[in-house]
Amino acid sequence: MTAHTPEVPLHIALGLNDVELDAIREKLGREPNGLELAMFSVMWSEHCSYKSSRPLLRTLPTKGRDVVAGVGEQAGVIAIGDGLAVAFKIESHNHPSAVEPYQGAATGVGGILRDIFAMGARPIAVLDALRFGDPSDARTRHLVDGVVRGVGGYGNCVGVPTVGGELVFDPSYQGNPLVNVMAIGLLEEGMLTHASGDGPGNLVVLYGSATGRDGIGGASVLASATFGDQDPSKRPSVQVGDPFAEKLLIEATLELIARKLVVSIQDLGAAGITCATCETADRGGTGMLVDLDAIPRREPGLEPFEVMISESQERMVAIVEPVQWEAVREVCRRWELPVAIIGRVTAEPDVVVLTTPDGSGALDAAGRPVVGAVELARIPAPALASEAIIFNRESRPPARRRPAPAPGSAAPLVDALPLRGQDPAAVLAALLGSPNLSSRRPVFEQYDHNVQANTVEGPGRGAAVLRIKGTKKALVATTDGNASVSQADPWLGAALSVAEASRNVSITGARPLGVTNCLNYGDPTRPEAFWALAEGVRGLADACVALGLPVTGGNVSLYNEAPGSAIAPTPEIGIVGLLDDVSTRVGPAFRADGNTVMLVGLPGGGLAGSEYARLAGAALEDGPPAIDLELEARLQAFVREAIARGLVESCQDVSGGGLAVAIAEMCIWGGRGAQLRLGVGDSPAVALFGESPSRLVCEVVPRHVPAFGLLALHHGIHTDALGTTGGPRLVIELTGEGATGAAEERGSRIADALEAVVDDLRHVWEHGLPRALGWEGDDDSDGAALPGLEVAG
Repeated sequence: MTAHTPEVPLHIALGLNDVELDAIREKLGREPNGLELAMFSVMWSEHCSYKSSRPLLRTLPTKGRDVVAGVGEQAGVIAIGDGLAVAFKIESHNHPSAVEPYQGAATGVGGILRDIFAMGARPIAVLDALRFGDPSDARTRHLVDGVVRGVGGYGNCVGVPTVGGELVFDPSYQGNPLVNVMAIGLLEEGMLTHASGDGPGNLVVLYGSATGRDGIGGASVLASATFGDQDPSKRPSVQVGDPFAEKLLIEATLELIARKLVVSIQDLGAAGITCATCETADRGGTGMLVDLDAIPRREPGLEPFEVMISESQERMVAIVEPVQWEAVREVCRRWELPVAIIGRVTAEPDVVVLTTPDGSGALDAAGRPVVGAVELARIPAPALASEAIIFNRESRPPARRRPAPAPGSAAPLVDALPLRGQDPAAVLAALLGSPNLSSRRPVFEQYDHNVQANTVEGPGRGAAVLRIKGTKKALVATTDGNASVSQADPWLGAALSVAEASRNVSITGARPLGVTNCLNYGDPTRPEAFWALAEGVRGLADACVALGLPVTGGNVSLYNEAPGSAIAPTPEIGIVGLLDDVSTRVGPAFRADGNTVMLVGLPGGGLAGSEYARLAGAALEDGPPAIDLELEARLQAFVREAIARGLVESCQDVSGGGLAVAIAEMCIWGGRGAQLRLGVGDSPAVALFGESPSRLVCEVVPRHVPAFGLLALHHGIHTDALGTTGGPRLVIELTGEGATGAAEERGSRIADALEAVVDDLRHVWEHGLPRALGWEGDDDSDGAALPGLEVAG
């Protein structure tokens, strides 16, 4: 918020523009007062209203056979059989984390957990998708340290395991880090609770922590405007979390729901009491009288607007029938949570804020305004929520600079490394030790990923797997976002993000259930930035339709820009899948010597957007690899069926770092090598390190190879046997494809073989991240140098 001075009108100071002020006047039929403007400012913020993205989001596929709660709810919920359902959602806390990394990340975890248990689900897991700038930069290191401690500090204390996520470094995040957090919960379908203010005469009950000045206009304002990263005026807007209060809130809320003591529940996040009351009323087609005097406060002297828009954490609003009030109060007091009746549901669809001169309470026992009550604000609930202003933004693709050399100049050499004389093993070592591909253990070992004793597969090795106690079933969850390709082609980047997330679930044998998304983009008032958002949503929709995945909810985070820079378009995708029998789960580690290594799918051209290109640079006219969504759907159906038939011992998808990195990871995790021969077309670099989608590496017992191949043929999927597992080394010999000439020359080696000791690769992989972040001393012996290759800075 900008300081209100005689030169700066109040609505401008609150972040509203003149067009929005005129729209507010029209909806009210009069001039708004200061409190009403404050309420509109937070509810019409980009974070709360989706005023730029709502028309785009309506194009997403949201229907599904098992979807029991979807878009518009606090979290998506999908039935998984046996009377159970899974709730999941991903949200951002980018801007608060840029200002105060520990509290920004911690309250991001707390907020997404409240969305889950407000639906009646017990939170069982958190995944964190984190993106930062240059890891050698002092500020980046400060942000990484604070955010990681914030995620771990809150999740560990509240007793919810952090089981997966991402950690990505890219220069575009230097001024604007991304902190996206996904939470998952489990519930009995009968426990499902909606946030709807039904029943005129019902009580509006606030319980949890008291209200303070922390978080005044926090997420709602910080996430709705660009700002300088060192702006001290933003710091008071960051919320302060208390995970121990959240733990009490979880238990009290689930007890209230289980005992059917509440009509509905909504958490207080962005925009605080204003949001919780107006959204709940709007969904129920009702209104509310809000008694400002009755709201518990942790400090004196709060102004009415501060009380109404404070984003103090660990608070919930419940709609309660009057006959249940005493039971509700008993539950909250037993869990040592402040609780108060702060209003009544009304038939008239206005949110009315009342007070008294002496602060003694504006409503009587029957819920009627007392004599002398003063009306501070009166706003139709739909005007703040479902009928909030929408902007039809201008969309324009960015001007493309001609990548080819000027006429008459020499054409640059196309990068086709590694060639003869350059060791492809050194390239692989450099990739495995790079900030984006090395082991994340130094980060995830700060998280408790085993609390609750449901974790079958935790962070560090693909999708997380969580058993469902009392059944054979398990949930599989992952997050993925391809920002590097999105920077060149936002449609393709979003489609690739959905495909990879779904693929990572499918290669465990699980059936992907649905998608939650966090769309991180720039300033929507810039036509080029809005075009990227529109293309990203189109790619998300096309991929979800092709893969049969409903979008159950999510979050849009815009204005991710700092002065002079904007983030790469980042569509962060979260997917949850279901394993009917956890004992059939397939992991990514080679399991035994002598098994056949099968490559599933065909490579595509293009190194742009790859980790290899980040390290070595790419040819000027190179582009990212394309995706065939119909082929991707067939590939995933094939691998799920192959796993169900017991034909697959281990499986890994080809993604970051390409085929060589995928195989190296399987070797590292399995503690064994492999002897392989790989056919190469035009470029060894593309064959080894290209990241074209719709490819898998599967370990298959030799006797199952024929059945594996026949099943692939049935699905229209290409397979190649590369070699066998075993030994202490990874050896990949490169051979020519389609060579002509003398028979003895066909299939001959066309470049130096990739040969490395698996233990050496493990060492490089394990030390890459701490070295990049300065958590250990430099050691040039780790193989990060690339002979003959100048690493791009």
